[in-house]
Amino acid sequence: MSDTMIALLLGLIEGLTEFLPVSSTGHLILASEVIGFTDNSSVAFKIAIQLGAILAVLLVYWRRFWAVGTGLLKMEKGPVAFTRNILLGFAPALVIGVIAYDAIRAAMQTPEIVALALIIGGIIILLLERVVKTVRFHAVEEIPFGRALSIGLVQCTAMLPGVSRSGATIMGGLMMGVERKTAAEFSFFLAVPTMLAATVYALWKDRALLNADDLGMIAIGFTMAFLVAVVVVKAFVAIVGKYGFAPFAYYRIIIGTAALLWLTLR
Repeated sequence: MSDTMIALLLGLIEGLTEFLPVSSTGHLILASEVIGFTDNSSVAFKIAIQLGAILAVLLVYWRRFWAVGTGLLKMEKGPVAFTRNILLGFAPALVIGVIAYDAIRAAMQTPEIVALALIIGGIIILLLERVVKTVRFHAVEEIPFGRALSIGLVQCTAMLPGVSRSGATIMGGLMMGVERKTAAEFSFFLAVPTMLAATVYALWKDRALLNADDLGMIAIGFTMAFLVAVVVVKAFVAIVGKYGFAPFAYYRIIIGTAALLWLTLR
């Protein structure tokens, strides 16, 4: 498979899975294992193209971000609370990500970890869907600062490939009493600083491993991820509102089990 086709395929997978609670990184790792894209530069590629999907959030929610930006200039209560919660949710990932980068990088080259995390995460989602019922907060601005920080800590569990960043933050939000749609949107918004920082840091750390061809592949994958994610972001909230998270949990268990069997028997 050519480099262009690899970049397009992985960009498609990234755009489809980044905002679903199924682990985009896990899917990228398993897909890369199948097609043989596992060299040293592949880790930076998998992290960098996630930023394309994240930029889709800025496009879809540009009015929200514009309102927050203009409201901050006037020190309005809502925009200040929104920004505070995003920064609090982002802070743990910033600290732990820097400290544990090498361990995270090593885990991203171990597909068996991904398969197990997909299965376990699916089971946890099914359990939380049954247990979590109390809803206290219907907007990002309403989330108390302590709970925003706690959701950020839960997000850090997604540094283990296969857990799912969006899944961790959404489930963390539900446990903290955040309404489903709001939990999903908080996950979207929190992704912007988190993945921007992760991409910049990964490219800097792995700069010696990258060449012009790698940057070209990243650009292709980035663009594909962006275009596909624009569609997915719009559809995801509607799907969650109607069907909940159980379909994604069953999907995780099926894919994780199939991947584990394939890895064991190959």
